Amino acid sequence: MSTIVNRRDVDFYLDEMFDLGSLLASDRYSEHDRESISAILDLCQSMAEEEFLPCAAEHDENEPVFQDGQAITPDSLKACLKAFVEAGLPAATFDHDLGGMQLPVMVANFMQGIFQAANAPAVGYVFLTSSNAHMLQACGSEALRERYLPPLVEGRWFGTMCLSEPHAGSSLSDIRCMAEPVGDGSHKLTGTKMWISGGEQDISENIVHMVLARTPDAPPGVKGISLFLVPKIRVEEDGSLGEPNNIALAGLNHKMGQRGTTNTLLNFGEGVIVWVTSWGRKTKASKICST
Repeated sequence: MSTIVNRRDVDFYLDEMFDLGSLLASDRYSEHDRESISAILDLCQSMAEEEFLPCAAEHDENEPVFQDGQAITPDSLKACLKAFVEAGLPAATFDHDLGGMQLPVMVANFMQGIFQAANAPAVGYVFLTSSNAHMLQACGSEALRERYLPPLVEGRWFGTMCLSEPHAGSSLSDIRCMAEPVGDGSHKLTGTKMWISGGEQDISENIVHMVLARTPDAPPGVKGISLFLVPKIRVEEDGSLGEPNNIALAGLNHKMGQRGTTNTLLNFGEGVIVWVTSWGRKTKASKICST
């Protein structure tokens, strides 16, 4: 009997309460059927119990360490996340044309729950990345989607959300991180972000930060906030990795129950330009921008 999930309960929710069958009958999900969904959940349960659960206690007892300006994570964490990526699970909810499984979000939520029950801090990296990539898919320009989405969906790069700041916590109206235009449509970004989960690690090839910041002419309060895409390592037009961006890990925080996920203090800028260009889209709250 499983120690992390009751599959009878899962089946009840999917079939009786939420009527998964009606979704699978739609054009978008027509390539899936109930049998294939069960097989995917079987895979998730097996991987969670065999790869993630055995090292959960180790990750809680041996959190990442701050060494030479980097966050060093346990080898067992790298191994279980590698298995997750190689199984193609980061692509669960993304469209087929992105290499995704195009699964219903309902199914993906149950997949996520299985892994979180086994080792929530370990899968925090990949589920943060999924949210990051969905934001980019919804709000980013075509050029940004082409450059950044594939490696995020594939799980080669991980992503974060950089919202909170040391003086303000999560009070958005009080953030001070500043993006200053330099005259050619780009900006330099300076400031500090605190409590950024997955903000630094030695697991993925790159980290794509979604950073909330203000521009000098922005109105006060939340309406003056813009969103910037800032990679740890700059990405060339052909998708290859270039020079490191000027993002410094200033320290690691210690978060009860999430000790396996790096929780970071990040300094952006430090006197060197972090290039940012406008996405050219607007929301009701703010202009959305990027690197």
